[in-house]
Amino acid sequence: MTTEHAAAQLNAWDVAQRQFDLAADRLNLDPGLRRVLREPRRELTVHFPVKMDDGTVQVFTGYRVQHNLGRGPAKGGIRYHQDVSLDEVKALAMWMTWKCAVVGIPYGGGKGGVIVDPKKLSKKELEGLSRRFFTEIEVLVGPEKDIPAPDVNTNAQVMSWFMDTYSMHVGYTVPGVVTGKPISLGGSEGRNEATARGCVYTVVEAATHLGLDLHNARVAVQGFGNAGSIAAHLMAHEGATVVAVSDSVGGIRNMDGLNIDRVIAWKAEHGTVRGFPGAEEVTNAEVLETDCEVLIPAALENQITRENAGRVKARIVAEAANGPTTPEADEILFANGVFLIPDILCNAGGVTVSYFEWVQDLNRDHWTEIEVNEKLKSIMVRAFGEVLTQATRNNVNMRMGAYLNAVQRVADATAMRGLYP
Repeated sequence: MTTEHAAAQLNAWDVAQRQFDLAADRLNLDPGLRRVLREPRRELTVHFPVKMDDGTVQVFTGYRVQHNLGRGPAKGGIRYHQDVSLDEVKALAMWMTWKCAVVGIPYGGGKGGVIVDPKKLSKKELEGLSRRFFTEIEVLVGPEKDIPAPDVNTNAQVMSWFMDTYSMHVGYTVPGVVTGKPISLGGSEGRNEATARGCVYTVVEAATHLGLDLHNARVAVQGFGNAGSIAAHLMAHEGATVVAVSDSVGGIRNMDGLNIDRVIAWKAEHGTVRGFPGAEEVTNAEVLETDCEVLIPAALENQITRENAGRVKARIVAEAANGPTTPEADEILFANGVFLIPDILCNAGGVTVSYFEWVQDLNRDHWTEIEVNEKLKSIMVRAFGEVLTQATRNNVNMRMGAYLNAVQRVADATAMRGLYP
C-alpha cells in the first residue's frame, strides 16, 4: 500500500479524537468535561461565489472551526487545498487547542480551509476568493475572537487581503485580526522562519537529552515547503548533514550530504527539488525510511503509519507537519526506541511567534528579530522540558507527555469557567 493510499484511508478527525481519548483515559478526566473537549465548539461551512477571469461564476466551499475557547480566542491557519474536508479542519482545530496549551500561550484552537487548488487560479481570482471567503467567516473572526493565520498554500499576501477586507468593513485598520502578515502591515520579525526555528530548538534539546552529537548527525526532511526548507537550512547551520529532502513531486538523496542553499535555489528555479544535480531521485516514502539520525516530516498528515513505521531508521523524529504520524505508528516507534517530538510541541514555534505578532499589533509595538528569537527559544525550551518531565515520570512517549500537559491545562480552564448559563 502506498503512503498516499494509506493516508486516504485514515480520517484525521478520528486520529485526533483517539489521541485525545488516550490522554483523557490517563488523566481520568471527568466524563462531562471529556464530552465537551471531544467536540469542536463551532463549525461553520460556507458556499460562496467568485467571478472568474473568463466571466463565469464558480461556487467554492470553505470552513472555519473553533474547537475550544476556554483559554482565549481561537487561533489557527487557513489552508487552500483541493483535499480540504470538514473532518480535516476539525482535527487541525483540536490540535491547535493542544498546541497553544502545551507552550502556554493564551489561545484556544481554530482552523479554516477552502476546497480549491490555488495553483489553478490567477492572482486576481485568488484575491477575489480570499476576500469573499473572509467576508463569509467574518461572523466568527476578530482580534479578540478568532485570529486566522497562513497555512498550506496561503501566505503573507493572502493575510494582507484578509486584514484589508476586515478593516474595510469596520472602517479602520485592524492589524491584529490575522497573523503572518508582511512586516509593512504589522507582521513580526522572524515569523517566516518561526515554525522551522522552533522545530530545530526542540531537536537540539532532544539531541542533548539523548547524548547525540548533531555534528555527526544525518538529517532527512519530507516536505520542502516553508517549514521543511528552513528546517533543513537551520539543521545544516547546527552542523548536521542533510542527506535527503522531498516535495510533492518527489525527493532527492545523497548520503554524502546535500548543499541545502543550492537545493533551495534549484527549487526556486525549477519548482521542485527533483532533478537536482549529484543526487539520486527517491520517493516521498523512501525519504521517511532513509538511514539517518534525525527525520523531519514537514509535509501533510498520516505519512508514518503502521505500514512503514517499522522501517523508520531515525533516532529522532521531529514533526514539523501536523499529524504526520498515526497512533499505531506511535506505538511502533516508541517500542523501537525512536524519540518522537510531537507536532503539538515541535511545530508550535509558528503559533508562538503568531502570538508575538498579535501582542505587538495590539500594543502598536515592534520587536527586533533577536528579541523574537530569544523569546521563542525560551518558550520552546521550557515546553520541551515540561513535556520530557511528564513523559519520563509516566514512562510514556513524548506525544502522550505533551497531551497530558495540554489536555490538563485546557480541562482546568474549562472546569474553572464552568458551564454557562
